[in-house]
Formats: sequence, C-alpha cells, structure tokens
Amino acid sequence: DEEVSSDSETESPLLGRRRREAAEEEVEETPQEKKLRLAKQYLEELRQLEEERAAEEEELEPADLIGDRLKEDVLEQKGRLQRLVAKDVQPPDPASIRVLRGHQLPVTCLVISPDDRFIFSASKDGSLIKCKWEVDSGKRLCVVPGGRKGTEERHMGHASHVLCMAISSDGKYLATGDRNKLIMIWDAATCKRLHIFTGHRDAVSGLSFRKGTHQLYSASHDRCVKVWDVAENAYVETLFGHQDVITGLDSLSRECCVTAGGRDGTVRLWKIPEESQLVFSGHQGSIDCIQLINEEHMVSGADDGSVALWGLTKRKPLALARQAHGEQEAQGLQQPFWISAVAALRNSDLLATGSHSGSVKLWKSGEGFRKLEHLLDIPLVGFVNSLKFSAAGDFLVAGIGQEHRLGRWWRIKEAKNSICIIPLKQKTTASSPESPGSS
Repeated sequence: DEEVSSDSETESPLLGRRRREAAEEEVEETPQEKKLRLAKQYLEELRQLEEERAAEEEELEPADLIGDRLKEDVLEQKGRLQRLVAKDVQPPDPASIRVLRGHQLPVTCLVISPDDRFIFSASKDGSLIKCKWEVDSGKRLCVVPGGRKGTEERHMGHASHVLCMAISSDGKYLATGDRNKLIMIWDAATCKRLHIFTGHRDAVSGLSFRKGTHQLYSASHDRCVKVWDVAENAYVETLFGHQDVITGLDSLSRECCVTAGGRDGTVRLWKIPEESQLVFSGHQGSIDCIQLINEEHMVSGADDGSVALWGLTKRKPLALARQAHGEQEAQGLQQPFWISAVAALRNSDLLATGSHSGSVKLWKSGEGFRKLEHLLDIPLVGFVNSLKFSAAGDFLVAGIGQEHRLGRWWRIKEAKNSICIIPLKQKTTASSPESPGSS
C-alpha cells in the first residue's frame, strides 16, 4: 500500500490533461477576445452585486416596517400614540355630504365595519339596517324590520327602540341593544340573528366589544355593566356602581371599559378582572355620551353643553369646553345645547361632537390632551344621535334624528331621519412622509 500525502508532487492524469487544455485555450485567445471576456465577466459581477444589494434591501424593509408597527403597538397600549392630523383637516363641501334615507323614526346609533366598507344603523322604529349602506355606493344591502312589542321570539328584529350597537374588531359579530332590555347578536355578514341575551332589568343603552376578542360589555338604565362571551353564547359577570342610568359605554383592547353615568355626574373606568372601578367627575349635568380616544384618554359630553377630555390617571378633566355648541332659548331661558354624541379618531388629536344646534363640530385636542381647540363646523339639521370616524379617518358618519336618542324633549320637524357620510380631506402637506404626525 502506497501512501500519498497532501503535499506530494504526484499529479493525476486527469488533472494534467485539464491543465494542458487551459494552457492551449490561453494561447489561442487573442488580446481583443480576452478584453471582451473580461468585460463580460465584470458586467456579470456587477449584475450579481446589484441583485444581492436589492435582496438585502428587501429583507431590511419588512423588518423596518415590522419594527415600526411594534413601536406603534407599544405606544398604543401605553396610550401615548397620537397622530397629529387635526390641523390638516379641510372643511368639507356641504354638497359632498351624502344623505342616506331608510329609517322611519330617528336614527339612534350606528357603527362602521372595521374595513370601512359598510355602515350598520338602527332606529327608534326598531329596525336594524345593515347599510352595507355600502359606503362606496350608498346602496342598502340588508334590512331587518322592527316588530311590535311582545313579538321578539317570532320576529327577527327588535320590537322597541334600538339604543346602541357594537361590532367586533374582526367584523364577525354585530350586537344591538334595545329599550326592552334585550341584546341581540347578529352575524354581520348575513344579518342573521344568532342569539338573544337577557338579564338586564331596564333599557340597554351601551355596547362595546373588547378589541381583538369576542368579549362584549353592555350597560343599562338598570345602573349595571354586564360582561358576555359572544362566541360561547354565555353570560360572564355583572358589575355595579353607578347611582343613575348609564347612558353610554366604550372599550378598547384592555380588559376594562368606561361608562357615562347620566345624572350621577360621574364617568367610570371598570377594571373587569379586579371587579373594581375608578370614579371621575367634572360635568355639571347629565353625562350622555362617551368614547375612548386611546388606552389612556377619553372624551365625554353632557346636557350642560360641556365636552370634557380625561386622562385615566386623573379624577378631574384635563380639559373642559363649556357651552361647546352655544346656547338656545328654551321656555324663556337661555340654555346650552345638549351634547348628544362624541367621537374620536382613535390614537389621534381629532374629535367630533354633535348636538341639535345645527352643526357637527370638529375639535383638536392639544398636547397632552390638556386643551380643546375648535376647528370647524359642519352644517347638519337635527339631533346628532351618533357619530363615528372611519378607521382610516377619511370620513365621519352622523346618525340624525328629529328627536334625541333617549327621549322626546324636543322635535325638529325640518330634520330628516338619516345617515350622513361626511368626507374628510387632508391638506396635501399631511401626506408628506417627513411630517411626524401624518397618517
């Protein structure tokens, strides 16, 4: 047996032949051919380099986007994400406001689907309209008529005033609550009724799905908050605390909700797992509407005409606009216009308020939510009973009625019971990528 070490000079016949062929090729190549070969080789190397660089950029870009999204999610959870869009909102042309008619009696509540494609609305006539009133076309896609009192079991729709509604963040479930103590759960895609929840002892006045879940919070004139698991068709628990009827409720992704307590003059934050509550006070009248701006701040409106901004760590308002919609003469006295609806573009500085003063008002919340600055008025005749911004912030929807959502104190005959879609355009500077507040 012969050992051949790695440094042996012995050459295999195959290797020797390859070397001779390479040498022959080299002899046969002219200077011009060599120049052309080297140029092709150089161009090929450049092409490969460009491809590698492009691949690296593609790998980096999604990582940056994911990183930015994660940062946004963290800021959102902490209530510190605030897109500064209010200063760039332009007054809408009144002719561009689309009016959708279909309810016989005042519209009391509405929601927009998470993808901004459909509007669901409900009314004092008990009807629930899925206005897949398609946002783009205004076409009415589904109507569930209201029935007479006592026909709930054999009738698909409500048999009394519908006061509130909510849609789950995945767009799967729609919940509606009525004056007859019932909560109905619907398949949002088909308008088919799935469940009826009973248990409240008075009118159901507020509903909200916890973001990212099928957990539903409900509030009632019976002064309590209930928790339901819609996917499991199950009741979870009841929380007590308000001293008067609850008029509104909202929630985001945390396991808590906020409520407006009518004439008890308080706003409350309910911590569901701990079964505890924080009490906030600052309005002088009945607090009739509430909405969270982000996980740490909220806005509320009252019948004393005031709009308040709150931080969840302070028991008093951070900012308060008194007589936000001006005054009216009622029974020989000057009375402020009641605030009947509030809305916030989530995680931004843009707010909207409604009354029966003849206009919807847009507001900018100042730095740290410590200031409310009036931006512009959008003319609308009637009681503004519900307001919702689209998720993208490119339109605002108002539910209009001849009467207030909760009663019949006044009637505005010239008002139309309708849904109004108000387009919101931004000044072009808002689209500049360098603008820190643009979205």
